[in-house]
Amino acid sequence: MSKELTSRAEDYSKWYNDLVVKADLADHSAVRGCMVIKPYGYGIWENMQKALDKMFKDTGHQNAYFPLFIPKSLFEAEEKNAEGFAKECAIVTHYRLKTDPNNKGKLIVDPEAKLEEELIVRPTSEAIIWNTYRGWIQSYRDLPILVNQWANVVRWEMRTRLFLRTAEFLWQEGHTAHATKEEAIIETKQMLDVYADFVENWMAVPVVKGIKTENERFAGADDTYCIEALMQDGKALQAGTSHFLGQNFAKAFDVKYVTKDNKQEYVWATSWGVSTRLMGALVMSHSDDNGLVIPPKLATIQVVIVPIYKGDEGLAKVSESANAIKEKLQAKGISVKYDNRDSHRPGWKFAEYELKGVPVRIAIGERDLANGTVEVARRDTLLKETVSIEGIETLVENLLKEIQENLFNNAKARNKALTSKVDSYEEFKKVLDEKTGFILAHWDGSSETEEKIKEETKATIRCIPLNNEQEAGVCIYSGKPSTQRVLFARAY
Repeated sequence: MSKELTSRAEDYSKWYNDLVVKADLADHSAVRGCMVIKPYGYGIWENMQKALDKMFKDTGHQNAYFPLFIPKSLFEAEEKNAEGFAKECAIVTHYRLKTDPNNKGKLIVDPEAKLEEELIVRPTSEAIIWNTYRGWIQSYRDLPILVNQWANVVRWEMRTRLFLRTAEFLWQEGHTAHATKEEAIIETKQMLDVYADFVENWMAVPVVKGIKTENERFAGADDTYCIEALMQDGKALQAGTSHFLGQNFAKAFDVKYVTKDNKQEYVWATSWGVSTRLMGALVMSHSDDNGLVIPPKLATIQVVIVPIYKGDEGLAKVSESANAIKEKLQAKGISVKYDNRDSHRPGWKFAEYELKGVPVRIAIGERDLANGTVEVARRDTLLKETVSIEGIETLVENLLKEIQENLFNNAKARNKALTSKVDSYEEFKKVLDEKTGFILAHWDGSSETEEKIKEETKATIRCIPLNNEQEAGVCIYSGKPSTQRVLFARAY
């Protein structure tokens, strides 16, 4: 275990905070609650973006960009949405500073530069986008609109943690407009499937797809669909949401279209998004007490080659073979770094790339050259083996696939071990305190019961799983009849 890291068993929260900083993913900034995403962390986020962006475009979506600022009157137009985000809003009231006449070295807000209307720094873009769509949509021929934007948003969080909850974060937000309710619901579910596909097959994190309760749904939505993931400490993390907005925003912004029958109808809407919170999920799903473990599909460096040598002549000999291996791997589309820096010893480099979660490490020395072999170490299991240089590119290609599958299978097995069915409130509280994880339990469907359970245990209904098995039972809290179990957990 790295001496620099707190162990997960000792303090999981501190382990996470230490790891994000020490593995060069992100850092705290001069702005309270905001983060600096460092190049190594941003590279992983870029890989996430590339994969998701292709998935969006493959399903017919296009990228656009909308303003960071939203006039307060527009923000207020959809009341539920405005009310839901009101406490987290940052507001611009003035547009100029001036020198303080009483202190020439200081700047003050110019009271004469007050905005006629305050601007909200976007916490989400439905308001500005639907105001824009009103000018884009007149006829059924203008539909559907399938737009996504990659952007930053601001939600003034009081308690922050790098990637998981920050005042400013990066995300994508899709906003689509449709002629019918059925089309909009199909879109909402399709994008949920896209997110589940990405999180499971790229991030190697298994998820539960479900629908949120009325208490937990997005402000301004008719229904919110979600994917819920489980972290190593047994806490849930909402990994993505897709909202069926009905005609709420169309009515708020008077967005109508003329049908084929020459009638005027309000448009149907969806919105959906994932954020840099996925970076937090990636860290907490796979990493260990030695550092990060990055799934090969998202790793910025999939393979690192470390030379072991004496003197310049030894380095030259090793480098010839190392560069030949690098070229063969790159020809397979594998990202490779050959670390031939003479400023650090091989042991230091081994520890560094282990901390940063590079999936495969190849060590090659002068003895290896004589034997025609190299040492290959895999980050997920920490196992090492000596293999022939001949055919190394195929071996590594297969190894990367194996690591990706192994990470997913391990996480899936952990989820299974940390998922419990309970039939009483006492059992529910016991499992929460002793085991944590997902709990499947009967609920009577009332907001009152949901709130009471949340108040008393800090556990929330994460979702009502899709395709849920219907079974007669009684609510663990009220004893009233129930037709299905829902998914509870304590969450980030």
